[in-house]
Amino acid sequence: MPLVTSKEMFRKAYEGGYAIGAFNVNNMEIIQGITEAAKEVNAPLILQVSAGARKYAKHIYLMKLVEAAVADTGLDICLHLDHGEDFEICKSCIDGGFTSVMIDGSKYPLEENIKLTKQVVDYAHSKGVVVEGELGRLAGIEDAINVADEDAFFTDQDEVEVFVRETGVDSLAIAIGTSHGAYKFKGEPRLRFDILEEIQRRLPGFPIVLHGASSVIPELVEDVNKYGGKMPGAKGVPEDMLRKAASMAVCKINIDSDLRLAMTASIRKHFALYPEDFDPRKYLGPARQAIKELVKHKLVNVLGCAGKA
Repeated sequence: MPLVTSKEMFRKAYEGGYAIGAFNVNNMEIIQGITEAAKEVNAPLILQVSAGARKYAKHIYLMKLVEAAVADTGLDICLHLDHGEDFEICKSCIDGGFTSVMIDGSKYPLEENIKLTKQVVDYAHSKGVVVEGELGRLAGIEDAINVADEDAFFTDQDEVEVFVRETGVDSLAIAIGTSHGAYKFKGEPRLRFDILEEIQRRLPGFPIVLHGASSVIPELVEDVNKYGGKMPGAKGVPEDMLRKAASMAVCKINIDSDLRLAMTASIRKHFALYPEDFDPRKYLGPARQAIKELVKHKLVNVLGCAGKA
């Protein structure tokens, strides 16, 4: 069965009060762990690729791995470009078989963001591909994203209607307090649900996206540090806040840092216990299982999309 777009996924998620997990992938073990988890709990799934992952693994390898996952699991899977920075990379992914792309024009003034986003939407829609846009800027560091706290800003509710109307985007990523990477908050985490509620009121039925939504699970950070890591003060978005967002207009929640933590913690632990081991299967196998267990937890207990495929 072929890859699908997120359109029907989001319609069902909005009506059902849950969110779809969008998990970043970089290699075979990560893809296998995610898709095996989704298969076990019968959850819809978005696999997303950053520009950095695409450069690391190469487009063709990622495509074939995702196609293998579809054949192996029988799941409806949407393949999404995360944080496309210009028209060219979006076009390349659309032409290369992706079913969804994000064009991130959030660093530009509104008019320029609209112009760039509409250019991508026009091309994508002509090819049957859906588009995610962004208003507001998240702080943090992850892959090629590096936004200082002072350069971040919340989504302006007064801009969302004109942006969606003028661009024709299929979903909208907003900034309400999440942040990229593992070092998310200087104080206590707080999401601006008042902004989300207002956007939901202004765009009834329209799917909203949360980036930077890893929870930086304390147990994983503890394991990383226990076996040689140095991550003091790492802190993410509490899972109860994500559950609340998923019950509202948020239909897609992006998760990357938690996957990295699960994999790294497992590999560090393996080498601490078996320092003489040099067989990649011996440490990548448990790392794949760690990702699988993490993703199952997210699908069942946080996103609420288990059983919805």
